[in-house]
Amino acid sequence: MQQIRFPQNEFQSFEAPMRAEIDIRGLEVVQGEVPEHLDGGFYRLLGDRQWPSFTENDIFLLNEDGMASCLRISNGRVDFRTRYVRTPRFVAEEQAGRALFGAYRNPFTDDPSVQGVRRGTANVTMLSHAGKFFALKEDSPPVEMDPFTLETIGEYTFGGDFTSEACTAHPKIDPRTGELVFFGYCAKGPATKDIAYYEADRTGKIIHETWFEAPYTCMVHDIMVTQNYVVFPITPLRHEYEWLEKREPAFKYDTGEQVHLGVLPRKGTADQIRWFVGPNQCHGHTVGAYDDGRYIYADNTLSVRSFFPFFPNVDGSPFDPEDTKPYMKRWVIDMGSEGDTFTERQLLQYPCELPRIDTRFETQPYSFCALNLLDVPGQDRVGGGWQWIATMDVTGKKPTRIRYAGHNCSISEPQFVPAHDGAAEGEGYVLVVVGRHEEMRSEFLILDAQNIDGPPIATVALPMRVRSTGHGFWYGKRQLMGETHLLGAN
Repeated sequence: MQQIRFPQNEFQSFEAPMRAEIDIRGLEVVQGEVPEHLDGGFYRLLGDRQWPSFTENDIFLLNEDGMASCLRISNGRVDFRTRYVRTPRFVAEEQAGRALFGAYRNPFTDDPSVQGVRRGTANVTMLSHAGKFFALKEDSPPVEMDPFTLETIGEYTFGGDFTSEACTAHPKIDPRTGELVFFGYCAKGPATKDIAYYEADRTGKIIHETWFEAPYTCMVHDIMVTQNYVVFPITPLRHEYEWLEKREPAFKYDTGEQVHLGVLPRKGTADQIRWFVGPNQCHGHTVGAYDDGRYIYADNTLSVRSFFPFFPNVDGSPFDPEDTKPYMKRWVIDMGSEGDTFTERQLLQYPCELPRIDTRFETQPYSFCALNLLDVPGQDRVGGGWQWIATMDVTGKKPTRIRYAGHNCSISEPQFVPAHDGAAEGEGYVLVVVGRHEEMRSEFLILDAQNIDGPPIATVALPMRVRSTGHGFWYGKRQLMGETHLLGAN
């Protein structure tokens, strides 16, 4: 008899695995009114382990089965649905009735029965493009899903044209052309230097492919895309094959390695890439990026070392929480220079992450950004994690607005939705899920993007907790149907 017991670790209570596929029709609106013209879905993808881990001291956040959820909005009503992403890994374990895959990104720790089975968990991001809908995890190909039922269709390779072993969880859609800009690192397998770069046109057909090698193996979680360039941040969260063979953590932070920024012209070839070098730091997520023909302006969240405590330092130095606090910085790269350096400056005084812009301004000059704050000096905090949500103007022309979720609460990644097709930048709504830990429940907030610290436009109650991890994206119905590539309210 197999006893099902989950380890007693920090991911208990509110953040314990839910292991439930849920359907709720008509969530209760407990405050305000849901705008009737909103027609689409707020999709969140997070980890939710199907079975207790196969290995001791496993990484719960990153190594859990993908659970897709949707807050479907239409005619002022909000429905809720969750479904597991049925990856090859999930199916193998479902059939066995137990976990079979071992430590994060390490195939040497798996049960021999699943050798050669794809290990991806599809638990990071959901993407809608060209009438297709995907769950993404950066160590495997996209997994296609039905955006309305959340049923899994299967792994997707763009008709066989996608040949990389992995696909990023942070692709970009160029709003001018509808092109999908994406890549895969470790493109030939675990701990390889290979990066495969792709662009697909607005119909979803791959129209460009380029392969090159990074200066060293590492996690390349996100990229920066402008109208003329794509920037690959090579920062030293290293990934070495010998660590996998020794059953050590798959990633470690190397405090002795420099940052390398690989700048490739859009639709460029490997011989056109230029490398720029800067001081040691760890890349989190891209905010926005654009160029003026000579200078590239790329805004990112950056910390002294990796945000994750389970990735140790290569030199064995102790974990320092202060070093993990990410700050928003602007990198400026002079493509007209003959040098290999770049400059940077900090844009926000607060530690922050999970930044989201008005994606109609992706690849272009922008100002509006919504994001989560880890700490606000002078304001009391009770509990851990992201407890403030903010909106800011990266040009500094408007003041930063901050909303505190409350004691013992957590805030998921925000999502901006324009009020209508012709809305000005930042005119619209910010969607966010808040976990109220003391009450063991969650709620969905629709906020005025220009008055985020004011009363919500609507507060929608969920009758249970929803784990706070995971990225969130809004897709209007027209975008889900492939009728437009632009972010919209419907």
